[in-house]
Amino acid sequence: MQDSASAGQSGIGRVILMNETRDVVVVGAGPVGLMLACELRLAGVDVLVLERLAEMDLTVKAGAVNVPTAQALSRHGLLPELQEQHDASMARMATFLRGMGAEPRPAGERLVPGHFAGIQLDGAAIDLDDPAFQDAGPAAAAWFVSQQGIEIVLARRALELGVEIRRGVEVTGFDDDGVGVTLDCADRTVRAGWLVGCDGGRSIVRKIAGFDFPGLDPEITGRQALVEMTGAEAVAPGWHATPTGIYVYGPMPGRFLTVELDGPPADRTAPITAQELEQSFRTVTGVEVRISNVLSATRFTDNTRQVPDYRKGRVLLAGDAAHVHSPFGGQGLNLGIGDAVNLGWKLAAVVRGWAPTDLLDTYTAERHPVGAWVLDWTRAQVALMRTDPRSRALRAITTELLSTRDAATAIFKKISGVLHRYDLGGTHPLTGAITPDLELANGTRIGDHFRTGQAVLFDFTDSPAVRAPAAAHPDRVQVITTKPAQPHTVSAILVRPDGIVAWATDTSDTTGLPEALTRWFGPGN
Repeated sequence: MQDSASAGQSGIGRVILMNETRDVVVVGAGPVGLMLACELRLAGVDVLVLERLAEMDLTVKAGAVNVPTAQALSRHGLLPELQEQHDASMARMATFLRGMGAEPRPAGERLVPGHFAGIQLDGAAIDLDDPAFQDAGPAAAAWFVSQQGIEIVLARRALELGVEIRRGVEVTGFDDDGVGVTLDCADRTVRAGWLVGCDGGRSIVRKIAGFDFPGLDPEITGRQALVEMTGAEAVAPGWHATPTGIYVYGPMPGRFLTVELDGPPADRTAPITAQELEQSFRTVTGVEVRISNVLSATRFTDNTRQVPDYRKGRVLLAGDAAHVHSPFGGQGLNLGIGDAVNLGWKLAAVVRGWAPTDLLDTYTAERHPVGAWVLDWTRAQVALMRTDPRSRALRAITTELLSTRDAATAIFKKISGVLHRYDLGGTHPLTGAITPDLELANGTRIGDHFRTGQAVLFDFTDSPAVRAPAAAHPDRVQVITTKPAQPHTVSAILVRPDGIVAWATDTSDTTGLPEALTRWFGPGN
């Protein structure tokens, strides 16, 4: 409800919004909060998003998405909008390359992005015919999309679904009484069944709820900026190691990143000045530049921390609120989107009453190991960035290894997310993995059938025995009976709303299907 619903006033002037009760309140309208809100609303949940900032944060951040993130957006029908953002990024890259005297890649040529510790992967060395890259569908392309671009796409989608987003509203406190959460937002109070903090690495939700946040303290200072500058003609584009640190120049005009390994910043929250950026650029590259205008700038460190449990009572965390790490390898945005996609349908199931709250335990069980891997992935890269002789010797050996086909392919499989899977038990190799996005004989793809937010049972052999167990879940599991356009070994797969295969078979054997349906979608009608 809007302000017109206000009634009553306490002695300290706080307005109580009578009847302001929501199923779920999401704090944070970045990509993670918006993705979660879309997932919840698609499942029929009344969700309110509260954002402290009045406008979208334009600070330069992530610049690409991986395969699971692109697939999640595709399941919402957002691949065309993602393509528009990708094309716009490619146009900016072309401008940068021309300015450096280089020729942009031909239109339509697939780019293979990625680096490990600033060691740029050679796309020609990566085996894109590896089985891990097959069956991922159109989302398998490398999508160069900024974090702001993702936020724009998801904000539009959220509004289309009827999500209410209130900007310029800061949560100052809340109380979890076991049956719901009462939030204080300056002079207003909102009641919610559940609260999810998607409010970043300095999460107020995490702090107020009292989540433990163990990890390692930082030892580096990184700066990333988008500027107008002169004197950078001698700076080579791409990632480079120097005696004093690591830097990357490009791939957008005026964008650079520096890493200095002499400790964390004295005050990470202090304003970032042109002088500070000039000094860092000069220290790491050895090139004198003059910055005339700072369009966007941020500091970062390699502070790595993760909450042991993503839920505490009726409060949950997702994205950087649950885990922080350095941005190396571009995993942060994708990790947070994965959290939102995993949590959304589960929390909706609990809210709607057909699943016990125990289902939320699988959120931590499935996502915490992925977050822990990302933290280790970024820590390892910092170790290879150090400037001491031993670390530089290790870096030289790693660089040589990454020039080989096997190593480059292995690293890119990790970066792209195609190896992502959960331990759900079962014997079929697809169980726990993201569903293959097969083209079907009716002209659709598997990913086209998740617009309603339901799970999907794909019966590729028109088998009554496969379809029968799903009949008890007509409002939770839709059944699609058609064949793949090309022959495939799998004959039937049950896919959760988050795109994860819950059960699969290559034969007519339905062993385990009833149990999988009950485990993930309740006992049925």
